[in-house]
Amino acid sequence: MDVIDEVTVEPLLTSQFVKPYRLHYKQNDVKKIWDLVTLHESVSVIIYNTDKKKLILVRQFRPAVYYNGIPPEDRVDVTIDTTKYPGIRGLTLELCAGIVDKRKDLVEIAKEEVLEECGYDAPLEKFEKVITYRSGVGVSGDRQTMFYVEVTDSMKVSDGGGVAEEGEMIEVVELSMAELQVFIKQSEVNCPGGLLFGLMWFLQHKAPKD
Repeated sequence: MDVIDEVTVEPLLTSQFVKPYRLHYKQNDVKKIWDLVTLHESVSVIIYNTDKKKLILVRQFRPAVYYNGIPPEDRVDVTIDTTKYPGIRGLTLELCAGIVDKRKDLVEIAKEEVLEECGYDAPLEKFEKVITYRSGVGVSGDRQTMFYVEVTDSMKVSDGGGVAEEGEMIEVVELSMAELQVFIKQSEVNCPGGLLFGLMWFLQHKAPKD
């Protein structure tokens, strides 16, 4: 999954996923501009396997993380040196998540993502809404709704990994309570802030006390 090569960079003109805009406005009579993008709304899910007593997370390659991990002076050439900057630099640990691109209730989309990415067929009634918040407030301000669900080994019906036809390459990661404590004590992690919030929420509200 982290074998990345033939990396080139070009200006984005059109995209089915993001739309760039420039916002002109006045704030306290001061004229300002701000460049932004619009994105799909999304869902994320904190998954806890009660049999294994482990959190179920996902790891995947994120091009934006990879690109921004390269010093600006080495982004000048349109071709990135992948021997100097291997793909592992772009691997992130995340909650199971997905965009809202169907006319369905958010919890139904969350259930589908848990099945597709992690292989668990969890009943809808097991999903608990945690919070809806804004992500990427400086660039997109997109809306994400976070859920929590407890699963068991009997709900595991596939290996997960995402939808191959859509180009998804996702690794399922199981994190024990001891590993969780080590992870959140690191000084730097390759993960989004939503994961850190989800882990803290889990520790406060759902983690086993024994």
